[in-house]
Amino acid sequence: MISHRSYLAVLGALFGALWVGLALQPRYREDWMLENILVALLVVAIAATHRRFLLSRVSYTLVFLFLCLHEVGAHYTYAEVPYDAWIRALTGHSLNEAMGWQRNHFDRLVHFMYGLLMAYPLREFFLRVAQVRGFWGYFLPLDFTLSTSALFELFEWGAAELFGGELGAAYLGTQGDIWDAHKDMALAGAGALIAMLATAAI
Repeated sequence: MISHRSYLAVLGALFGALWVGLALQPRYREDWMLENILVALLVVAIAATHRRFLLSRVSYTLVFLFLCLHEVGAHYTYAEVPYDAWIRALTGHSLNEAMGWQRNHFDRLVHFMYGLLMAYPLREFFLRVAQVRGFWGYFLPLDFTLSTSALFELFEWGAAELFGGELGAAYLGTQGDIWDAHKDMALAGAGALIAMLATAAI
């Protein structure tokens, strides 16, 4: 079995390869750059703290999976990820038609996965740094997920207002839904709730 740090290095190499591949000819270069600001900050934070604050393999794997999903969205822009075309090519059927969807739902998936995949690493962080116990060890990851989801929606709105035009619309990605931000936050919260309920059950 490889060491803990070697495992983290493998995940880092795999993510680096995916990042480079998806950085080549993204659909909208400016939107791709905006989408990767927070990714760069998170990767730098993990690299800077891993010697003094090493998380579990489970946590690093969950963070890795979320970042991979995000990079797919950044490459195409979230509103234009051709997941339905991929599913149609594999199965011969349209997921959107089967579900009666009129919009691209990749952004909804990733907001849900943010809560589902990131709540456990957040729980581990709170347990070790704040030394929370019991109820708070499950509530704080849910609370943090909801608050960061709200902050991200505000960040998206501010960036869209600042840049405007096609770039602002591509980054905001509401696809005409006035409740887009609310649904995104609700899905992130639902994902985190499921993750914490599953953790408590296990």
